[in-house]
Amino acid sequence: MYRVFEALDELVAIVEEARGVPLTAGCVVPRGDVLELLDDVRDAIPGELDDAQDVLDHRDGMINEARASAEATVAGASSEAEGTVAGARAEADRIVAEARARADAFVAEARTEAERTVTAGQREYEQVTTRARSEAERAVAAGRASYERSVADGETEQARLVSQTEVVQAAHAESARVIDEAHAESDRLRGECDVYVDATLASFEETLTGTLRTVTRGRQQLRSGNGAPDYRS
Repeated sequence: MYRVFEALDELVAIVEEARGVPLTAGCVVPRGDVLELLDDVRDAIPGELDDAQDVLDHRDGMINEARASAEATVAGASSEAEGTVAGARAEADRIVAEARARADAFVAEARTEAERTVTAGQREYEQVTTRARSEAERAVAAGRASYERSVADGETEQARLVSQTEVVQAAHAESARVIDEAHAESDRLRGECDVYVDATLASFEETLTGTLRTVTRGRQQLRSGNGAPDYRS
C-alpha cells in the first residue's frame, strides 16, 4: 500500500512540473516515466488488496472470537448471578425467619411482663386507693372539725368586734359632739372678745378725740395771746 501512495505522489509531481502547451490547458509529460509509475501502481494494488482482505478476515475472526467470548462471559455471569441471587434469597429467608422467631419470643416475653406488671399495678392501685380513701376520710373529718372550730371562733370574734365597733362608734360620736361644742365656744369667745376690743377702742378713740380738741384749743389760745389755756373742757 505504501508503494501505491508513493507512485501516486510521483505522478502528481510530474503533472505539476510538466511544461504547459501554449493556448491550451494541457501539458507535456514524459510518457515513459508516467507509464512506469502506472505499472508500479498496477503491480502494487493486488498485493495491497490481499493484505487488506487478510486484515478484514482477521478482523472478522477477532470480532467473532470476541463475540463468542462475550457471550460465554455473559452466560457465566448470568449463571453466577443466578447462583448469587439464589444464595442471597436463601440467606435473606433465613435471616427473616430468625428475626421473626426472635420477634415472636420478644413479644411473648413482653406480653408476659406486661401482664405481670398490670397485675402488680392493679394490686398497688387497690392498696393506694384504699389508703387514699382512708386518708381522705380522716382528712375530711379533721377538716370538718377544724371548720366547726373556725366557725365558732369566727362567731365569737365577730361578736367581740361588733361590740368594739359599737364602743368605737359611740366614742366617735362623743368626740364629734365635744369638738362641735369646742368650736361653738371658741366662736362665742371670739365674738365676745371682738365686742370688748371694739368697745375699748371706741372709748379710747373718744378719749383721744377729747384730748385732741383740748390740745388744739390750747394751741389756738397760745397763738392768740389770751393767756394760759383752759384744759377743763
